[in-house]
Amino acid sequence: MRKELRVRKSQEYQKILSERKFYVSPSFTLYVKKRSLDHARIGLSVGKKLGKAVQRNKIKRQVRMMLQEVMTFDENFDGILLVRPHFLEESYASNKKALEMLIKKVKI
Repeated sequence: MRKELRVRKSQEYQKILSERKFYVSPSFTLYVKKRSLDHARIGLSVGKKLGKAVQRNKIKRQVRMMLQEVMTFDENFDGILLVRPHFLEESYASNKKALEMLIKKVKI
């Protein structure tokens, strides 16, 4: 994902999480905050419960690819995507489908 499509600063993470508007699926939790600019931004968080650093980095790479395939980034929100432990139990295809359904919920 390009840098302008990512939430990077800790203060931005805190603002989005403090909104407390979120959507849940078995593999992901997506916190959102409305935004008036021309494109969406997504931040990604993978907790230590999901494995050591190598495993977490692999998960982040997979989720970034899923986001690129699922989102157009034309939406008007900022989001923080938390990966839940159920992610490891499912296949790539089912996790991608779950993420797609989560994004559709946000657009409504």
